[in-house]
Amino acid sequence: MRTLVPARLDRLPWSRFHTRLVVALGVAWVLDGMEITIASAVGSVLQERQTLGLSAVQVGFTATVYLIGQVAGALVFGRLSDRFGRRKLFILTLGLYLVANGITAFSPNLAFLLVFRFFAGAGIGGEYAAIHSAIDELIPSRYRGRVDLAVSGTYWLGAIIGTASTYILLNPDILPVDLGWRAGLLIGPLLGAMIWVLRRHLPESPRWLLMHGRHEEAERAVETVEAAVSEGGRSLPPVDESKAMELRPHGAPSYREIVRVVLRDYPKRTFLGVTMMVSQSFLYNAIFFTYVIVLNTFYGVSASDASKYLLIFAVGNLAGPFILGPLFDTIGRRPMISSTYIASGLLLAVTGWLFNQGALTATTQALLWSVIFFVASAAASAGYLTVSELFPLEIRALAIALFFSVAQGVGALGPVLFGALIGDEANPDPSGLFYGYLLASGLMVAAGIVAYFFAVDAERRSLEDLAPSLSMLDAKAGAGAA
Repeated sequence: MRTLVPARLDRLPWSRFHTRLVVALGVAWVLDGMEITIASAVGSVLQERQTLGLSAVQVGFTATVYLIGQVAGALVFGRLSDRFGRRKLFILTLGLYLVANGITAFSPNLAFLLVFRFFAGAGIGGEYAAIHSAIDELIPSRYRGRVDLAVSGTYWLGAIIGTASTYILLNPDILPVDLGWRAGLLIGPLLGAMIWVLRRHLPESPRWLLMHGRHEEAERAVETVEAAVSEGGRSLPPVDESKAMELRPHGAPSYREIVRVVLRDYPKRTFLGVTMMVSQSFLYNAIFFTYVIVLNTFYGVSASDASKYLLIFAVGNLAGPFILGPLFDTIGRRPMISSTYIASGLLLAVTGWLFNQGALTATTQALLWSVIFFVASAAASAGYLTVSELFPLEIRALAIALFFSVAQGVGALGPVLFGALIGDEANPDPSGLFYGYLLASGLMVAAGIVAYFFAVDAERRSLEDLAPSLSMLDAKAGAGAA
């Protein structure tokens, strides 16, 4: 078949439709940030007799189970998103999260809590694969970079909401101890339920429909988008007929084809994606999950006061992708990716040295971390953007899931390693932690160097130009054989 569907989508101006799309799909990151923050905050509450009476190890295990659920959900639902469509999966995964997390709030014991925390994590993990695929395939190419970064950055908006809510919900003077933590776990489902209704009105990705031979549905979906963009008599730019492409619908590829594409057809992109995702995951998990411990051990900050410092940290992380994001579409992917990774790594090394010299206070430490992650947050978000736009459409969601899973696996080592480096609480030694900071710094700088040589100049280019779909390659092969 011959089609202009991708060109018609890419030439559209920004509109309220695109804003609704980003709000409806991007809420997944807000929910995850809120979940992690609230779950971390209620951990100590769950150890009290009036609640579930868990041990510290059991509380930590609930977080591990949630992360395992994320990885499993990403892999399972990522594959299903490529096979059955973006729309079905981003509705299903959000529904799974809503139900599972809502039920979690009524947990009577540890086993019940673990089961439904796993499924809540699976819902969020599946969201990542489905929503990034849908956003990249529906957003015009000249906005794709800033939108992807902003969506990923909203994780920290969720963290801010979660932090603010715990001030009220976990205050025993306002709510009983056994009620506050349960109410906290219901905030996400309440927000998600409102967004779930909005998602039901979003169209399927026309690009996905094309690759599965549903050309007429793809045309209708594009017409729906164009009609929404042209509301109020807004005129649309003309379509460039030279951008028409030939397709032979390929459908969902086999696992053998997936391995071939990832390892044989695009080995440099695979190396780039793994390097970027692993380094940022290690950095974030190492710093974020030991943040309160460091403040408490080295600066005497209480757990309750640490929330104020976490808020500073979250604001820096949220601001980075929104402020730096447009530069990824104007200055370009290669210079921005490499510079944000290298700059955040070097800033961490300098901060680590000042920490080791005893030159910082709790406030200056938090402010420097906020500056580091203002840059690192944009870098980390660029990792998701990179693995989403540089592989063929037929495996896009699964590619995101694969890189996310590898990153989570390696990143999980960060908190363990940094926790060990903090050492004895009675006699803490900053030098061990300093070497840990140098390791994380080195990984980020190395990823920046890799990006300088292997990043693709993807700014303002169509997805099909960056990575021809398997359907396009099939059409070309058929034409050559004829």
